[in-house]
Amino acid sequence: MPDGIWILLIVIALLVGVLVGGYFMFNRGKQVVETKFERLGKDAAKIIEDAEKEGQAQKKDLIREGKKEISEARAISEKEIANKKSELQEEARKLDRRETNLENRSDNLDKRESGLIAKETKLEQRVAEIEKRNNRIEELITEQEQKLMEIAGLNQEQAREIVFKRLEDELSMEMAIYVKDVTEKAKYEANHKSQVILANAIHQYANETVQEKTVSVVALPNDEMKGRIIGREGRNIRAIEAVTGVDLIIDDTPDSVVISCFDPIRREIARRTLEILVSDGRIQPPRIEEVYNKCTKELENEIREEGEKAVFETGIGKIHPELIKLIGRLRFRTSYGQNALSHSKEVAFLAGKLAVEIGEDEILARRAGLLHDIGKSTDHEQEGSHVDIGVEIATKFRENKVVINAIASHHGDVEANHVISELVAAADTLSAARPGARSESLDNYIKRLQQLEELSKEFKGVDKTYALQAGREVRILVKPEEITDAEAYKLARDIKHKIETTMNYPGTIKVTVIRETRVQEVAR
Repeated sequence: MPDGIWILLIVIALLVGVLVGGYFMFNRGKQVVETKFERLGKDAAKIIEDAEKEGQAQKKDLIREGKKEISEARAISEKEIANKKSELQEEARKLDRRETNLENRSDNLDKRESGLIAKETKLEQRVAEIEKRNNRIEELITEQEQKLMEIAGLNQEQAREIVFKRLEDELSMEMAIYVKDVTEKAKYEANHKSQVILANAIHQYANETVQEKTVSVVALPNDEMKGRIIGREGRNIRAIEAVTGVDLIIDDTPDSVVISCFDPIRREIARRTLEILVSDGRIQPPRIEEVYNKCTKELENEIREEGEKAVFETGIGKIHPELIKLIGRLRFRTSYGQNALSHSKEVAFLAGKLAVEIGEDEILARRAGLLHDIGKSTDHEQEGSHVDIGVEIATKFRENKVVINAIASHHGDVEANHVISELVAAADTLSAARPGARSESLDNYIKRLQQLEELSKEFKGVDKTYALQAGREVRILVKPEEITDAEAYKLARDIKHKIETTMNYPGTIKVTVIRETRVQEVAR
């Protein structure tokens, strides 16, 4: 056979074989797949069955939990309902009690109204009786006038003058006695309350009693130093006096130089300058001016620091820088031996404590107390009293009106229009009058006592006067036949007013008027 036919037969045989093999392979795969599907169906049925069992169990659990939550919620709601019921019942009881109280108050008001009506009726009756009595009094006065006119042969005007004069004499004595009793009672109560307040304030602020005197004396190592201070033909001493503006007294005291000047600041600068020159030994006009300028700058810084320290210690808040310098200048100013800055700080603290005791502004009281003597810082340089100068300074730097009034009124020059002004005046008196705070020369002391006794003798009815307790009390003995008890009370007030208006004195002066009647008989 030809080759082509053989090849065709072989291809046909191969195709037949592939077809037969594919058929057998198909049947085998189909059986395997059917077996797997059958097994998967069984597994799925088992899963579905297990899922149904689990779902039933979860359903039962959910139902059980739901029933439990419902029961708990029901218990909570029942408890809340019970609480609300109890609250409503309590509110109802309160309303009942309130209603009862209102009814009782209404009954009381009705009773009070009835009582007021009864009192009003009684008052009307009393007014009517008083009117009748007044009419009767007028009738009696008219009858008395007629009788007086008949007896004395006087006309109506003359009789009326006699009656009014008699009434005036009787009432004047009664009024004097009444004023005396009321004033004494008011004084007692005021003194008691003021003593308590002052005691509390002083107890809270107890400063040391330090008496300071500005003694401008420079000690010298020997008398030879005096010649060096004077210099050739007095050149050095003239230079010192010209630069510092003070007078030097050299020959009066041994081993010392006395500096004389009215201005305490210049005197202090001169003292420091002279001390440096003496310790250094180089006393020449150029050196004098150099040391003077150095001491001036140091003192200015010290003045500012003293002012800032005082403001900080008193806690009065912000203050003008120029006022701080003026406050510091008080450190070198004295009054009756008392340092002005220490006195001002003491007044500030006392005024603040007093303000706290009566419920006033403590900071404002301290500010007014610290500035009350600010005029003394420049009273050597300006004309006028330290009060007028202080008011001018405080007004210039726009201080509080209360502070200005406290400065103006702390010596009684003007009327105090605020409680703090009164407190500052009281604190100023406390600081100045306490023992040891101030001093004065023996001559001034004796003159003040003599003036106090002579002033009291000027009044009518005064027999003897005695100044006691270093001039803090004046005791007046009156003639009992010329002065009555009521007039003695008036005399004490008149003497007090005259002392206040005519004398200058530190602290306070107590006026005591004594009226004594002595009756003697001798048995024989």
